[in-house]
Amino acid sequence: MNIETLKFPIGKYSKPATITPALLTEWIATLAALPSSLSNEVTNLTNEQLDTHYRPDGWTIRQVVHHLADSHMNAFIRFKLALTEETPTVKPYLEASWAELPDSSMPIESSLQIITGIHARWVNLLRTFSDEDLSRTFIHPEHGKIFRLDEIIGLYAWHSNHHLAHITTLKERNGWK
Repeated sequence: MNIETLKFPIGKYSKPATITPALLTEWIATLAALPSSLSNEVTNLTNEQLDTHYRPDGWTIRQVVHHLADSHMNAFIRFKLALTEETPTVKPYLEASWAELPDSSMPIESSLQIITGIHARWVNLLRTFSDEDLSRTFIHPEHGKIFRLDEIIGLYAWHSNHHLAHITTLKERNGWK
């Protein structure tokens, strides 16, 4: 398997030309399903399996779980900022550096709980969105552009499936199913 496939097992994110209500419903369903899907994939793994890198120079499964909690906490906050402020500039963070902090080597249960809680609140909020809410924006200084919330829903649905696929494809390659 080549490195690009290991990095992007479901391919890179590509924003669709048109974001339809059906697509939004699908994306929100993906976000709603992540906590149980992730938990089902990682709960019975040993510490040795959790500390296995999904690719050379990549993160371990444990780091991926903690990263999902970190990333989706930030996303939820960015959504709330965009809903309550006029095109706020959000704070970027150094994901790779966060993944090296000591809390990324601790047991995964706390991050699974964070993901469950954040996604429950996030999905509940997303299901109330009007067209006006979907068109709310924020500035991401790292990318130097303005993002609409409807497109970011798609990005985080992809992000959920992207990291879930890192775990499932590693498990399949190693015969852990």
